[in-house]
Amino acid sequence: MTAMLSTLPQQIERLYSSRDLSRDECLHPFEELKVGLNEGTIRAAQPDSTSPTGWRVNSWVKKGILLGFRIGHIVEMSLRPCAHLADEVAGALDAGFQFRDKHTYPLQCLPSERSIRVVPGGSSIRDGCYIGRGVICMPPMFVNAGAYVGDETLIDSHALVGSCAQIGARCHLSAGAQIGGVLEPVGALPVIIEDEVMVGGNCGVYEGAIVGKGAVLGAGVILTGSTPVFDLVRDVVHRREVEMPLRIPAGAVVVPGARAITSGPGRDLGLSLQAPVIVKYRDEKTDVAARLEELLR
Repeated sequence: MTAMLSTLPQQIERLYSSRDLSRDECLHPFEELKVGLNEGTIRAAQPDSTSPTGWRVNSWVKKGILLGFRIGHIVEMSLRPCAHLADEVAGALDAGFQFRDKHTYPLQCLPSERSIRVVPGGSSIRDGCYIGRGVICMPPMFVNAGAYVGDETLIDSHALVGSCAQIGARCHLSAGAQIGGVLEPVGALPVIIEDEVMVGGNCGVYEGAIVGKGAVLGAGVILTGSTPVFDLVRDVVHRREVEMPLRIPAGAVVVPGARAITSGPGRDLGLSLQAPVIVKYRDEKTDVAARLEELLR
């Protein structure tokens, strides 16, 4: 770290706690934070082998992101029509594609040397997040400030990567996948998707969940910190425990399931609750499917 970056956490902490903020005083440290977030050298959470979860939350980074909203003012960010368009078409575009947001969070200018593909069609990547080398973004998708997306990951259509979510390398977020973020509370661990995870279509992974390396979430799986996950292979139930988030084991294959309500009116009505089920762990057949996907990149 440079000397400036080494003092950045202290600067952010002081400014975040101040009740009398000067926008000019805050802007330079905030821009330094965004540079680090864009380059992947600063993260809202990072791997930490000494932590029981395997991850460490950098709460000062979350405070800095929130600081950016506090000091930002709303500006026009509408797309400008191409010069060659007829006047009536240009006017329609001006009227129909209006965007306004805090000036501190414009669209990110992606570096060409990372070979990131952003296919045309309505995707948005906010400034202050990291997009790794070779990432593919299919339209429309959205990556929010504070997120980290590892190399060669595919973000499919209508997928969301929430603020501060951490996505590993060589993952696939299928169409309609929702990866929550967790910007607040600042001390809470954001959603973590580790390397080589396949997230099926219309899955939702929200606060209090970590998906271990190489796991596969079948289409429609919903995971939150309060969701019990029934492991039929190892005959255990995975749950969040006190300070520990729900953790899907590495290589687990999870599909949507249901468990019957066994008491009260729910039992009498024959109702069930959704219950993700681990039906197996990744094997050669699962890996073949993953290799086939690589051919589509």
